[in-house]
Amino acid sequence: MHQMTQQDLDDVAKIITDAARLPLNDSAWELWRNILRLDTLEGRPTAEQVQLFRAMTPEQQSAHLRLKNDHADEGPMFGYLKRAHPHASDADIRSAIMEAVRFQDDCSRFFRWEGDYWDCIVRAVAQAQRKHPHFLDETYHKARNYLAYLWK
Repeated sequence: MHQMTQQDLDDVAKIITDAARLPLNDSAWELWRNILRLDTLEGRPTAEQVQLFRAMTPEQQSAHLRLKNDHADEGPMFGYLKRAHPHASDADIRSAIMEAVRFQDDCSRFFRWEGDYWDCIVRAVAQAQRKHPHFLDETYHKARNYLAYLWK
C-alpha cells in the first residue's frame, strides 16, 4: 500500500486549496487538469494497474481511458471537488466534474494542427468555449496553455 509523505499531503492540499478559490465549474476543471498529479501523489495507479494497462491493446487502452472519463464523477475527483467546495450539493459536484471533463475533451477534439500552432490552440479552445460557456475567462486562458502543453 502506498504511504503518502507529508510533502505529498501538502501538495494535494495546495492543489485543492487553489481550486477552492474558484467557482465550482472552474474548480472542477482545475482539479481535472491536475488529476494525473493528484493520482501520482496518492499512489495511483498501482504497479499492478500499470502492468495491466500496458498489457492492453491500444483499442483496449482507449476504451479504458474513455470509461474513466465517462465516470470521472464517481472516482477520486468527486472527493477532491467536495473538499474544495464542501457546501455544494453532490449533484452539482457531479455535474461540474462532467462539464469540466467534457470541456477538456472538446478542447482536444477540436484541435486541428492546420497552420500556426498557437492559432490552432486558440481556435480549438474557442470552439470548446462556445459549447461550454460557463467558465471564467481565466480558465479558458489556462485551457489554451494546457492544450498547448498536451500537444507539444
